[in-house]
Amino acid sequence: MTADVLSVGVLNGPNLDLLGSREKELYGEAGLEGILSELDELGKELDARITAVQSNHEGELADWIRDVGARQDGLLVNAAAYTHTSVAVRDALLAAGVPFVEVHLTNIWAREPFRHHSLLSDIAVGVVSGFGSDSYLLGMRALASHLRPGA
Repeated sequence: MTADVLSVGVLNGPNLDLLGSREKELYGEAGLEGILSELDELGKELDARITAVQSNHEGELADWIRDVGARQDGLLVNAAAYTHTSVAVRDALLAAGVPFVEVHLTNIWAREPFRHHSLLSDIAVGVVSGFGSDSYLLGMRALASHLRPGA
């Protein structure tokens, strides 16, 4: 790896470990491991190293943001249900001071009304929502472009 390699953290919130077996009509067939494998491949193309976490526990995610995420060049954040409820995740992202792209497999604005509000989107570089597992890949491309303007 060269000094120009980006370090990108990928935060996955509650129940994303069930992707591929949970509500396939909403979330698709891809499992989290498959999505992360695709991200690793894209990372090679973009000269970026991926470090990922998944947890069903809010405090673990906040700790990871503080302890690992804050040392990354940027983050991809799919906080899942915590997108709509977690001030702790929001505060950890603010404290980390690292640019991030919010990603969602589904279009959260086409779902239940309680999902229409994100506690994260106003502090994110951008939001990619509704493209299934491609949301992660699109978010990664956007984040890399943001971190390397003009590249």
